[in-house]
Amino acid sequence: MSNKCTQTENFEFEALKYAENYRNRLVSEFSPYLNGDVIEVGAGIGQITVKVAALSSVKSVLAVEPNSEFCRIFREHHPDIPLHFGTVNSLQDGSCCDSIVSINVLEHINEHSAELARYAQILSPRKGRLCLFVPARPEIYAPIDKDFGHFRRYVKADLSKMFFEAGFTVIRLEYFNVVGYFAWWFNFCVLKKRGFDTRAVRAFDRLIFPVTSTVEGWFPAPPFGQSILVVAEAK
Repeated sequence: MSNKCTQTENFEFEALKYAENYRNRLVSEFSPYLNGDVIEVGAGIGQITVKVAALSSVKSVLAVEPNSEFCRIFREHHPDIPLHFGTVNSLQDGSCCDSIVSINVLEHINEHSAELARYAQILSPRKGRLCLFVPARPEIYAPIDKDFGHFRRYVKADLSKMFFEAGFTVIRLEYFNVVGYFAWWFNFCVLKKRGFDTRAVRAFDRLIFPVTSTVEGWFPAPPFGQSILVVAEAK
């Protein structure tokens, strides 16, 4: 296998496969807010789904994924987790849950305000919580973002306004992974790479990320980062 992730529609997940500590950290950040019946929007091939399903506070998980090939892989590896082929807009009328997980999804959706409003509609009957994670800072939008199908990268102020207008009360809204910001800028804005080096991803995840994520936790929320983490409650 080549060390370079091929530029297919699943190369984002291919890279994430080598980022075990990164995935664990995300689920750990969201775990206090996940309980009962959970819907994961844009579940992909189930790399986050299986970790959410293993949380003791979670009763059930419904994975939602619009890509048929991802669904095939998901069902092959996670046959015991319910999977809906489609989007939140194609869920049955009256669908509701206690928590929604949306990781690196909103940036793929042109009508992102309508997507947030749909999340609020599903969560409102139980005053449920949305755990959302998106790429941050438009100044590091790179060619590879376009390859991923990202319409945008976000800043905290814009997200705060969107959440308020969609009917949420924000509990947490923080930049995430300061070191990753500089790594993204150098590799994809300066060098303009169009793929991930799996050896570099693995090394960053095993050697650098555990240290930097621990250090980040010692200080107040950073003023910038590679991504933004949001937890919000539906009114």
